[in-house]
Amino acid sequence: MPTSLAAVVMAAGLGTRMRSATPKHLHRLLGRRMVDWALAAVRPLGADPVVVVASPEARGAFAGETVVVQEPPRGTGDAVAAARVALDGFDGEVLVVPGDSPLITPELLSELLEAHRRERPAVTVMSYEPPTRPPYGRVVRDEAGALRAIVEASDATPQELAIRELNASFYVFNADDLWRALAQLDAENAQGEFYLTDTIRHLVAAGRPAAVHRSADTRSPEGVNTRAELAAAAATLRERVNAAHMERGAGILDPATTWIDADVELEADCTIHPFTVLRGATRVGAGAEVGPHAVALDADIGRGTLVGPFCYLRPGTVLEAGVKVGTFVEIKNSTVGERAKVPHLSYIGDAEIGEGSNIGAGGITVNFPHRPGRPKGRTKIGRNVRTGVQNAFVAPVEIGDDAWIAAGSVITDDVPPGSLAGFPPRQVTKEGYVYEQPDD
Repeated sequence: MPTSLAAVVMAAGLGTRMRSATPKHLHRLLGRRMVDWALAAVRPLGADPVVVVASPEARGAFAGETVVVQEPPRGTGDAVAAARVALDGFDGEVLVVPGDSPLITPELLSELLEAHRRERPAVTVMSYEPPTRPPYGRVVRDEAGALRAIVEASDATPQELAIRELNASFYVFNADDLWRALAQLDAENAQGEFYLTDTIRHLVAAGRPAAVHRSADTRSPEGVNTRAELAAAAATLRERVNAAHMERGAGILDPATTWIDADVELEADCTIHPFTVLRGATRVGAGAEVGPHAVALDADIGRGTLVGPFCYLRPGTVLEAGVKVGTFVEIKNSTVGERAKVPHLSYIGDAEIGEGSNIGAGGITVNFPHRPGRPKGRTKIGRNVRTGVQNAFVAPVEIGDDAWIAAGSVITDDVPPGSLAGFPPRQVTKEGYVYEQPDD
C-alpha cells in the first residue's frame, strides 16, 4: 500500500456566478481567502507536495506554494492533469480538494483517507446527502451498491437527478490509476469540459475498484459558487471560530453579532461585547473588554483594557495594560501606555502616549508631513499628561511628562515637562507651572 501522500487543490475557476473581478477562490472569509481555508484543512495531513492549480489571473497570489497554471480553463479533469508536471515521478496517494470549499475540515479529510487506506481501491470519493439538492454530481451505484459513475447535474437524466447522494468533490486516487484515467477523458458533455468525475467511469470500466465514503457531516463539504453561499459559509465559520474561543475561556456575549477573524488571539477571561469585529492579527489580553460596536484590525489590546463602545483601532495600535479607549475614538499606528485614557471623541495617529496620561475630548494628532515626500511626523505625549478638550497636536511635537494643555489649543511647539501650554490663538508655554503649584 502506498505510504506517501500528495495533494492537489483546485483553485483555477473564475467564479463567474460571483459577478466579481476577483477570482472566486481569492474572496475572503474571516480574514482568509477561500482557498486558504482549504489549504489549512489539507496541511495537517502531512501531504507533500501540496500543489495549487491556479488560473493565469491568480498565478501570483500563492507565494510560497507549489503552483501550476491551468490555461485555458477546461474543467476539473484538465485542472488535475495540469498538476502532473509538479508530481512527476510521484507514485503514492493523491488527495484532490476543491479550493472553493472553505468549510472542509482536517477531520473529514482524515476520514476519507482512512477509508481509502482501509479498502485499498483505485479511488475513494466523498459523498454526502444535503437537505437540498444543489446542481452537483450524482453518485450512481449499481444494484449491489457499488460505485458505478458520477454524473454531473448538467448531463444527468431525470432519474439520476432524483438521486439524493451527491458528489462532494473530494477524492483520494492512487497516482498511477489517476494518470491513466485522466488520459482517457474527453469533452463530450453538456459543458464541453474535461470532467474529473469521468475518471470514475473509466476506472470502473477497466475493472479497477472505486469506493465511496459517505460523510455524516452534510454542511462542511459544501462548495461556494455565489455571493449568497459565500455569506452563508462565512456565518458557519464565524460560529466555529467563536465557539473555539469560548471553549478556551474567552467571553463572547453574543456570538451571532460578533465577527472574529481566524488569526485573532483572545486570552481567557477577556470579554467581547455584541456587534464587535476583530480582524487580522488582533490580540486581546485577559480581563480586557472590547465593544459593543468596536472594530479592531491588527491591534494589540492589553490586559485589563477597556475599548468602546463605537471605537476603531487601526493597524499598529498597541494598548498597554489598563488603558481606556472610549466612545468614538479612532487610533492608528500608536502606542498608548499603561493606565492612560483616551475617553471619547478623539483621533490618535502616529503617536506615543505615556502611562497615566489623559487625553481630553476632541484630542487630535495632526500627523501630515511638513514637506511632500517626507514621512509623517509623530506626536510624543509623556507620562501623566493632562490635555484639555479640543486640543490639536501638530507633529512632530513632544509633550513632556506631567504637562498640562489648555482647552482649545493647537500645540505646534514642544512642551517641557511640568509646563502649562496652550492659550489660543497662539501657543503660550508657562514652564514649570505644574511643579510650582501648591499641593491641594
